[in-house]
Amino acid sequence: MGVKDVKSKQELDNLVKEKSAAVMIHFWASWCEASKHMDQVFDHLSTDFPHAHFLRVEAEEQPEISDAYSVSAVPFFVFLKDGKMIDTLEGAYPSELANKVSKVVGSIHAGEPAAPASLGMAAGPSVLEAIQDFAKLDNNSSRAMATTPAPDALKTRLQKLTNSHPIIKKAVEILKAENVKFGTFDILGDNEVREGLKKFSNWPTYPQLYCKGELLGGSDIIIAMHEGGELKQAFSDHGVGTGDVGKSNGTQPDGQKGGVTDSTGLSSALTSRLEGLISSAPVMLFMKGTPDEPRCGFSRKVVEILREEKVDFKTFDILSDEEVRQGLKVYSNWSSYPQLYIKSELIGGSDIVLEMQKSGELEKVLVEKGIIPLEERLKKLVNSTPVLLFMKGTPEAPQCGFSSKVVNALKEEGIKFGSFDILTDEEVRQGLKKFSNWPTFPQLYYKGELIGGCDIILELKSNGELASTLSE
Repeated sequence: MGVKDVKSKQELDNLVKEKSAAVMIHFWASWCEASKHMDQVFDHLSTDFPHAHFLRVEAEEQPEISDAYSVSAVPFFVFLKDGKMIDTLEGAYPSELANKVSKVVGSIHAGEPAAPASLGMAAGPSVLEAIQDFAKLDNNSSRAMATTPAPDALKTRLQKLTNSHPIIKKAVEILKAENVKFGTFDILGDNEVREGLKKFSNWPTYPQLYCKGELLGGSDIIIAMHEGGELKQAFSDHGVGTGDVGKSNGTQPDGQKGGVTDSTGLSSALTSRLEGLISSAPVMLFMKGTPDEPRCGFSRKVVEILREEKVDFKTFDILSDEEVRQGLKVYSNWSSYPQLYIKSELIGGSDIVLEMQKSGELEKVLVEKGIIPLEERLKKLVNSTPVLLFMKGTPEAPQCGFSSKVVNALKEEGIKFGSFDILTDEEVRQGLKKFSNWPTFPQLYYKGELIGGCDIILELKSNGELASTLSE
């Protein structure tokens, strides 16, 4: 039956109302490579399941439809049966998409993996390899295994990626300052690499900088090495010379000025106007519509995030000025909207802003840029969960004996708690010492109030008072 493009909400409502069979909707965007990749899979699935209905919606061009189905990122899939939404899928997961389609259509039972014959051909060699790996797994291996290729295959792929260019990193400005040639890999475009690289490198956050296949570190370490003059030496030690500044492969790293080149082809008047708009407020959002009346789900999502972060921000409705709308795409080297700028630096679009909020990176950037005070961030952190332990490492892998003892004490008392690894955030590590007037770690908080460090926690446990103290 093939895939049908939907051009209006009325058309979609009529189609859904008419179809009693399963209906699958793919929300996509022309600028998103992951969307294009998944669209091939979606198209082949429509061939494998001819009695189901496959619909495609260009998310940004149909904001009313995107809003109705709460779409804030692409690719995004909605599954309906008998006119009712029964499931969704966000992200580029070919095998999981096949699984969900099969289950909605009713061709497989819960716990069984789907394996349409054309899925591998639709997705290309890399996905075919992954699908072949899935097929080798026992049918009882559960849904969780259906989105992760065999460890050895993924490890080999990651090794090839980290060695494919002397340097792979998204924070470009430091590398430009070091005058080094570099390549980039956009982890937002490949969830398999994004999650797999965390385990491969034993480094939980992004960006990650590699030199000749060796991890140098994340943003904090790279900044410190750069400021201390150690980064240039590290490149030299790896046989990487400095010379012409390298250019990225079209990705838009967080914090860079959107890959702007010396020659954009824009008039000096327009360039001046764009720069004036970008710098007109510390936090500037170029969006479709206004904060009170967003004209697309992606813009609405970023507005919601900024409001959740309690940030003052200014907006510009790109639908009201075609010159700005088209010119800013060229100036920023970012082809879609919304675009968020903090202190005149491009942060990114809705996907990146959402991911940064989830990881805590957005709040960190807002503190670093002086948009919100560090004290406010710390207050929010200590109140983020009733019992919160600031420690070195994680509960599963403590990085010091004192942290390990407190974790064990809490577990033995059956106390549920959250944790924050202070080794991953030097700003929090140093700021919390002053905030709490407590110079060492771990530090345990209950309902935003400091209980104490290792000695106090162990004493409370020894006296049988720990559980009661954390439940008052």
